[in-house]
Amino acid sequence: MPERPQALLAMTAQNVPHVFPPDLLARLREHVELDPALVAHDFADPRVRETLVRTEVLITGWGCPRLDTAALDAAPKLRAVLHAAGSVKGFTTPEVWRRGIAVSSAAAANALPVAEYALAMILLAGKDVFGFRDELRTRRTFPYGAVIPGIGNHGRRVGIVGASRIGRRLIELLRPHDLRVALADPYVDEAGAARLGVSLLSLDDLLRTSDVVSLHAPQTPETRHLIDARRLALMPSGSVLVNTARGSLVDHDALIAELRTGRLSAVLDVTDPEPLPADSPLFGLPGAFVTPHLAGSQGNEVARLGRTVVEEAERLSAGGDLLHTVDQTELERSA
Repeated sequence: MPERPQALLAMTAQNVPHVFPPDLLARLREHVELDPALVAHDFADPRVRETLVRTEVLITGWGCPRLDTAALDAAPKLRAVLHAAGSVKGFTTPEVWRRGIAVSSAAAANALPVAEYALAMILLAGKDVFGFRDELRTRRTFPYGAVIPGIGNHGRRVGIVGASRIGRRLIELLRPHDLRVALADPYVDEAGAARLGVSLLSLDDLLRTSDVVSLHAPQTPETRHLIDARRLALMPSGSVLVNTARGSLVDHDALIAELRTGRLSAVLDVTDPEPLPADSPLFGLPGAFVTPHLAGSQGNEVARLGRTVVEEAERLSAGGDLLHTVDQTELERSA
């Protein structure tokens, strides 16, 4: 039996038992040499450096320290980074790829709960669930048996902004429903949209014609305030904006101004800043439904990320290629 490669955990220590519950941790340790009690918070820590010098596989997650040149110099044998979370932007540097270190991410696994959340919010928005919840709380009654005009998901237009991994997964989840789905993404052409089964529109046209708009674009300098006052004004009265991507995509001052008119509604799982200040108007505006960044993997979903890493470790130990590698060029365009 070949010798197991030395591995090191680098993430927030309190998350380790959630990402790797006992069965997954045992399975992981069949393929790598790992001390689960040693979790790197600082690559300069002397105890961490003793293991880092022998480490071939770094198992990362939320809270991983930055892999800069000094950290990489301290890990001369490092050949793979297995990330038990989504984006690796926050801790990787170009030097990682220059040194030929393979990087794998559980972003695909993390995309599923975000897409599920967005799907749920889109369907609930189509029924104006949030508005009627507030109305029922006030009136404590409703006209039983009456047909409520202006709501429903039959033939409703849903606009997806960004064919990211999450955006594409959401398109798949929307397919069984009787909805019309459009996409705005500068990197997708008509043939690509046809393969996804959606209409391709410019962002402005998508905003003008959609009943619900769901944001899945990356956070880049170019996408900051992508949805600004001008573009919010394009959205039809009664339409809903859903943001599970990054708060910076939306100009919150402009959004608050629109919400105060009652013309639009918004479902915000991400905000800018995050968390919001306690006195933010978004907490009290009737058209705003704010959740605490929980669309991504939470609770029992987090172990799905750990399972992805374990499966990658199994491929490594068998001499195979990693399945969920991160390309540096694609990373520059990703969230």
